[in-house]
Amino acid sequence: MRGITKIFGPVVANNKVNLDIRRGEILSLLGENGSGKTTLMNMLSGIYFPDEGQIFVGDQEVTIRSPKDAFALGIGMIHQHFKLVDVLTATENIVLGLQEKGKLDLKAAAKKIQEICDRYGFVVDPNQKIYDMSVSQKQTVEIVKVLYRGADVLILDEPTAVLTPQETNRLFDVLRNMKADGKSIIIITHKLHEVMAISDRVAVLRKGEFIGDVATKDTDPQKLTDMMVGRSVSLNIDRPLVEHRPIRLEVKNLTVRNPDGVKTLDNVSFTACGGEILGIAGISGSGQKELLEAIAGLQHPLEGSHIIYYPPTADEPIAGQHVPVDKQGEELLGKDPLQIHKIGVSMAFVPEDRLGMGLVGSMGMIDNMMLKSYREGRGPIADRKAPKALAEQVRKELEVSTPSLTTPVRRLSGGNVQKVLVGREIASAPTVLMTAYAVRGLDINTSYTIYHLLNEQKEKGVAVIFVGEDLDVLLELCDRILVLCAGKVNGIVDGRNTTKEEVGLMMTNLRKEAQRV
Repeated sequence: MRGITKIFGPVVANNKVNLDIRRGEILSLLGENGSGKTTLMNMLSGIYFPDEGQIFVGDQEVTIRSPKDAFALGIGMIHQHFKLVDVLTATENIVLGLQEKGKLDLKAAAKKIQEICDRYGFVVDPNQKIYDMSVSQKQTVEIVKVLYRGADVLILDEPTAVLTPQETNRLFDVLRNMKADGKSIIIITHKLHEVMAISDRVAVLRKGEFIGDVATKDTDPQKLTDMMVGRSVSLNIDRPLVEHRPIRLEVKNLTVRNPDGVKTLDNVSFTACGGEILGIAGISGSGQKELLEAIAGLQHPLEGSHIIYYPPTADEPIAGQHVPVDKQGEELLGKDPLQIHKIGVSMAFVPEDRLGMGLVGSMGMIDNMMLKSYREGRGPIADRKAPKALAEQVRKELEVSTPSLTTPVRRLSGGNVQKVLVGREIASAPTVLMTAYAVRGLDINTSYTIYHLLNEQKEKGVAVIFVGEDLDVLLELCDRILVLCAGKVNGIVDGRNTTKEEVGLMMTNLRKEAQRV
């Protein structure tokens, strides 16, 4: 790629980027949120068309106007959000959209798929329905789909975001097999330890410009971070120990069914204490979303479930900020979010679905801040001064990249949307702060800012519940880790004494007995 430029309105996403991709190598593409990584790869895979620049395959200049053009040149992209039809089998998804001569022969296609799997070490059943598959199996189907179309250059966008350590290791083994077969693989990721483990070379983008590339063996995470950010950044996650840790929430026998009657949470019990960060680990779909929504009053648990809230006492740092609950130990079950707020429970919730549940995409930062405070006004006209000041504070402290405070948040990158949401919720001075994947899609610099903010809340006596997908972060940040597996608690371990392998095995239910802390 030579001199590649892409402009969206006033935003220059890529500015004269030069990038080389070599045969038989794994290249990691690093950069902060909004640095233009995905945009650059979208131009290589035919989703966007560059405003300026040239793309060469070998010595031949090519024009890529669509994904079909990209496939014809042997280039395929596996996106972060899978493009699969749930009710079809793996084989049907893989051949979907292909125009082959004669009648479609699914048996012959399944045989070819099995050959690809055997060649590279994939494990996939060609006849299995997508809705019956785990996240890693769906990702495998996406990769095989690209290989089936003859791709020699594979682009993977955040491929390990929702995988367990064991699944990540299996994926890396497959990628190494593909590299040995002469394939070129590009990985967009924020996880520096994975960059060091899998890649041969690292290319760094900053604010849409190509900063440089370096052989992985000649660098380290600190140097790569400094290249990404443009200054020295500390890579240590603090874990302060708060001596006074009163119980803030007690969850007993929590059971939730989805509309189909399937138990998404089954007899879940635990405590969350002020002055600690309780991590929630589990493979995608293990009940993390339902757990936080049940506590927030957005789910209707079955009879026999209890969620009891204990207010701060007079000697706690956060005591003066909140109206005390009438009695010691308030049952939250059966109350909606507004009722929970009215009885004096200050709860902040950063949901997994940022724009569907957390923010209104058509509103700017100021109006989204006001969603949290408009009920506090005394007259019919909402006060915009305080929300505007808060929006300006969040933009400054979290370095939100936005043309203005009134720009609709749906126009911002995913990382910047997350900054707006987390900043708003932390600013509400909660006694319980729940976050679902607070740093998903955030660059390393902003992620560490979020970790620092969570620790600040913890030191104030707030009970922080942190649902995360990166086990390295959970082990460094959290005081205790609750492991969910298929809606059940498979154990609660001490974050300071456990290992990544132990938690990974508990996530996949391979360890039945787990020490409770």
